[in-house]
Amino acid sequence: MDTPRERIYLSPPRATEADIEAVTAAMRSGWLAPVGPDLAGFEDDMAQFLGVNHAVGLASGTAALHLGLRYLGVQAGDAVLVPTVTFGATAFAVTYLGAVPVFLDMDESWNMDPSLIEDAVTSLRSSGMRVVAAVPVDLYGSSADYCTLLPVLESLGIPVVEDAAEGLGASSGDAMVGSFGSAGVLSFNGNKLITTSGGGMLVTDDSDFADKVRFWSTQARENEPWYEHREIGFNYRLSNLLAALGRSQLRRVPDEVTKRRQIREWYRERLSGVEGVMVQSDPAWGRSNAWLTVVRFSPAHHPGAPGRVREMLETFNVESRPVWKPMHQQPVFADNPAFLTGAADALFADGLCLPSGTGLDETHIDWICSLVTSCLRR
Repeated sequence: MDTPRERIYLSPPRATEADIEAVTAAMRSGWLAPVGPDLAGFEDDMAQFLGVNHAVGLASGTAALHLGLRYLGVQAGDAVLVPTVTFGATAFAVTYLGAVPVFLDMDESWNMDPSLIEDAVTSLRSSGMRVVAAVPVDLYGSSADYCTLLPVLESLGIPVVEDAAEGLGASSGDAMVGSFGSAGVLSFNGNKLITTSGGGMLVTDDSDFADKVRFWSTQARENEPWYEHREIGFNYRLSNLLAALGRSQLRRVPDEVTKRRQIREWYRERLSGVEGVMVQSDPAWGRSNAWLTVVRFSPAHHPGAPGRVREMLETFNVESRPVWKPMHQQPVFADNPAFLTGAADALFADGLCLPSGTGLDETHIDWICSLVTSCLRR
């Protein structure tokens, strides 16, 4: 099989002529400063899309996590519940406040396991730790089990910041991902469903929450003619130019989700005849945005397959990636409390993320699947 001339990336950003025109128009308007009408418009559009009351555009999803947890009163030494299968930023933001990420294993949807919460909280509190918040993650665009998670956490007095960085356009029941808990967090990093190059957003129904995050994100400047500061602030605001790009891209989220779900189905169809290969499905309670198509290889049928397939794809200039390495396996968190079942360790050993960008067509998927199949049959 010939090596393609151009590299196939995992989830590359895509700009249309409409995106270019939106950014150009923002520049021509003179709104080159951080705030402006496109930032306000992007926030309003996103709030309406998700069915929430408020949105605050920020420099990154990590910044949104940081300020969201700060608003909930997370302090040094506190415990915050975090799923062990996630990108590092979910846990990093906890440490910015001096708090301790406590890792919980995953359920069948690969998200935070609700059955572990009560025992974890009881154990932590008996050791003298305050458990102040939980940050469930919508992994690879599939929602956590909020119908089960939220009542358990509420009964324990633990508020939620939803890390929906990977989940824009997905749903859980009749609600959009990002609209659960006290606040939701979005990411517009370059490989996400939509991008502002870099950027993120905090969304909430709580006006006080939104106002405080907006205040902190603009250096906590008081309403005085001079620069007056009574609190520590942060330079976390999303710029008007980047918001113009995000606002344009937001309009095509439904089409992006439809295409990514189609790509996932093409993979499922073409790999269905290979015993011991499973493509991630929607959770029983929701509809995934299929941000990334993730495949699992049975170790009994295909020992060492994720590494072998990834290395083989790389020789053909095709990018793939291991699933998120669990946080409890990360050296930086080696001493953190963790409540584990072994499910996350198994996913890391068996899983692989395949190219999922909306620039792919059926011919690309045919070719990638033929490479995967040939590697497995050697």
